Amino acid sequence: MHGIGNDYIYFDCLDEPFENPNEASVRLSDRHFGIGGDGIVLICPSEVADAKMRMFNADGSEGKMCGNAIRCVGKYLYDSGRVKKTALSIETLSGIKTLQLHIGEDGKTETVKVDMGAPVLDPKEIPVSLEADENGRVVARKTEIAGGMAEITCVSMGNPHCVIFTDPDALELEKIGPAHENAPIFPDRVNTEFVKVLGKNDLKMRVWERGSGETWACGTGACATAVAAVLNGHANRNEDIKVKLLGGELVIRWTEDTVLMTGPATLVFQGEIEI
Repeated sequence: MHGIGNDYIYFDCLDEPFENPNEASVRLSDRHFGIGGDGIVLICPSEVADAKMRMFNADGSEGKMCGNAIRCVGKYLYDSGRVKKTALSIETLSGIKTLQLHIGEDGKTETVKVDMGAPVLDPKEIPVSLEADENGRVVARKTEIAGGMAEITCVSMGNPHCVIFTDPDALELEKIGPAHENAPIFPDRVNTEFVKVLGKNDLKMRVWERGSGETWACGTGACATAVAAVLNGHANRNEDIKVKLLGGELVIRWTEDTVLMTGPATLVFQGEIEI
């Protein structure tokens, strides 16, 4: 399944466990010698929610949260009949997330709205080893990074993000992406969003994800970008913010309490593989 091009291989683990997911993610995510994807996602039983999501990047590292993947998890649970309701709760390493499914005329899930929780802006919690400003944040901070200077805004949406307002189309992301991901100021590595402001509440972004490289979309990255846009005066709080990615568009709203993300979830194919 994919969420606007951010594709993962999903495994139904509700009835049986999945062994060695780190190793399997590396092998299966290879687009030439495996199934191909940005990683794998395990849909597991949960004692505190309708299901638990575990996601592994293409390099085998486990991520805490993926906004595009969690929409697909919700779609699978409903469309397969595993859960027969349109309001779901999914356990992740970033806490329990609530989903609201929109069902199409064919009875299948078309779009999903996810309550992604409040953004984390304290640099110690993101984490980023920069001093907080007077508001306890890192916003438009001129910083030496990846061999140059950039104004960075740091946000965590369950995983760390570095947002830079620039022209994403002018960048050679394969060259500069790894340097951003592994910059010393980010002890847990970082996802970096390169963002162009098209208009008020209208953004275009490319993303370099830690552990996966450039992906067609990043849900938590779109949320972090929307929050950063508000903090930098490019968008308004409590209003819908359109974020255009390589694979499509997400709608983000930063309310007083939380960040809401709405977008599609798409099934590509189903099958069996011997692990």
